[in-house]
Amino acid sequence: MLVSPSLLSADFANLAKDVEMINRSDADLLHLDVMDGVFVPNISFGFPVIESVSRISEKPLDVHLMIVEPEKWVSRLHDVGAAIMNVHQEACVHLDRTIHAIKEAGMKAAVTLNPSTPVSLLEDVIGELDMVLLMSVNPGFGGQKFIANAVDKTRRLRHMIDAAGSGALIEVDGGVNASTGKLLAEAGADILVAGSYVFHAKDPLEAVRSLKVL
Repeated sequence: MLVSPSLLSADFANLAKDVEMINRSDADLLHLDVMDGVFVPNISFGFPVIESVSRISEKPLDVHLMIVEPEKWVSRLHDVGAAIMNVHQEACVHLDRTIHAIKEAGMKAAVTLNPSTPVSLLEDVIGELDMVLLMSVNPGFGGQKFIANAVDKTRRLRHMIDAAGSGALIEVDGGVNASTGKLLAEAGADILVAGSYVFHAKDPLEAVRSLKVL
């Protein structure tokens, strides 16, 4: 299992320390949630923080844009060091165009689905994607309770990807811990995003390891 700890749960007064801890961990990616207060009811951080984190992170940056009109920021996000640009299906009027723009900029293209958005809406672009992120909480805030339907949704998405012969990875974000992570792994998830479970753990390195072995 691949693991992408979510920086949203880090200590922003000691951000470098937390990023360096992730560097020492078995994590595969570092997940960054960008929120604009419009698409989701919260504001997190923007390009200056991403650029600063990029300078010290040894893990590829998995940047999740919870914003309106994400297509405006493709070049800028590449320039500040993102390896993966993740946009919401619900925020993109011209999703195919945005996916191609992301890939042409040199990043991996990922699309996120909110809990109420069916996986079937990605049928026509699944072959173009590097990753699909399923939200297992409603986006906007960390520390929410896991939505159980995400397990069946992961299973449906796994079937769609395999049937299409796509190489897209399945990432799941929200309420992930060792217990929910096990269910998601069995359903076909490839990457687990974990915020509170990692950064609020007594032993964050062990928390990452506990997800890696699923």
